[in-house]
Amino acid sequence: MNEDEKLAGIRARIDEIDDRLLELISERARCAQEVAEIKQGEADPAGFYRPEREAQILGRIQARNPGPLSGEEIARLFREIMSACLALEQPLTIGYLGPAGTFTEAAALKHFGHSVRTAPLGAIDEVFREVESGNAHYGVVPVENSTEGVVNHTLDMFLRSPLNICGEVQLRVELHLMGKVDDLSRIRQVFAHQQALAQCREWLDARLPHAERVAVSSNAEAARRVAGRDDAAAVAGANAAELYGLGILAQNIEDEPGNTTRFLVIGRQQPAASGADKTSLLVSVRNQPGALFRLLEPFARHGISMTRIESRPSRQGLWDYVFFVDIEGHRDTPEVAQALKDLEAEASAVKVLGSYPKAVL
Repeated sequence: MNEDEKLAGIRARIDEIDDRLLELISERARCAQEVAEIKQGEADPAGFYRPEREAQILGRIQARNPGPLSGEEIARLFREIMSACLALEQPLTIGYLGPAGTFTEAAALKHFGHSVRTAPLGAIDEVFREVESGNAHYGVVPVENSTEGVVNHTLDMFLRSPLNICGEVQLRVELHLMGKVDDLSRIRQVFAHQQALAQCREWLDARLPHAERVAVSSNAEAARRVAGRDDAAAVAGANAAELYGLGILAQNIEDEPGNTTRFLVIGRQQPAASGADKTSLLVSVRNQPGALFRLLEPFARHGISMTRIESRPSRQGLWDYVFFVDIEGHRDTPEVAQALKDLEAEASAVKVLGSYPKAVL
């Protein structure tokens, strides 16, 4: 058998497999329609989306993946299938920190797939308000970066918002210098979100020390601002360059390889346990010796791992602070439930912000 015959045989097999895939995907979509008929009476359309169920499916698929595609690639493919099937049940509207082309939009699409309606909003508090009002089913907001720490505005919103954390997304952040200049020496200003400027500080110091750094509301807004200029550049992701017609002047200029941002999915829903969950808390402690130790002790006693703790001013009194805490596990599991009960006895206030599936990479 010659090479052409071998290729023809392989392509014929691929066609057969594609036909089987099409049949199976269509069958899955019909099942989704049956689910929609059963759930038709639900008052909240967001009830069609089950974060814990999707996390279980993706976790199972990744665990059973035989290769050669990576677990991450398999998860991405199945996410899009689930997104398209969910849209047959009830199209979701997802608010996110805009404008279009931001990493937050990329995080929203990574988590929900491309079959949702996305709504870019001008500020983090607007995302919260749109979800609270019901104009958006869910929202996606940044909460922390692996090199620059927490996004304080997001944490502060939880002090007064009734919304729950329904999920999390981790996104690898690749930052590029972009613009319409043909010589870096001509750049007089560099626009970016303040965190992006901080994440590229060393690169900018070394290569553009003469350029003024201008912080704006988002990296996509930075790209929009420089689209009509020949003496400025923006720091943003590749999507923003494509969206605003900019050339990539330098790739991957972030100072730390592996730079990752974590985003939270906010909504009115309280997801059930998926088997691989986190719980986020807001805790206020009395201002007395040993208060922080007593705050942490119930977690240690019940064998619960704490993955993050941040303090923020409570805005209710001078030097009065609250703590944002992430722990492993779901609020409904016995050990977490008991730890929270013990914590309430020591803290002046405890608010569970949400129990939700861990990010699927």
